[in-house]
Amino acid sequence: MFGLFKKKSEKVKLQDQYENLLKEAHSLSTTNRKMSDQKIYEAEEIMKQLEKLS
Repeated sequence: MFGLFKKKSEKVKLQDQYENLLKEAHSLSTTNRKMSDQKIYEAEEIMKQLEKLS
């Protein structure tokens, strides 16, 4: 309960976003390859931002 209103750090937000993009890319890989590649590219850009924070 004490962590209920605690804000997420920038690093945690980016990690969540990265994981979500990879999940979307995986689900799109069977139906729309172009959109899947776009999601993977976006995930790579977020990974670059994470590396800058570290």
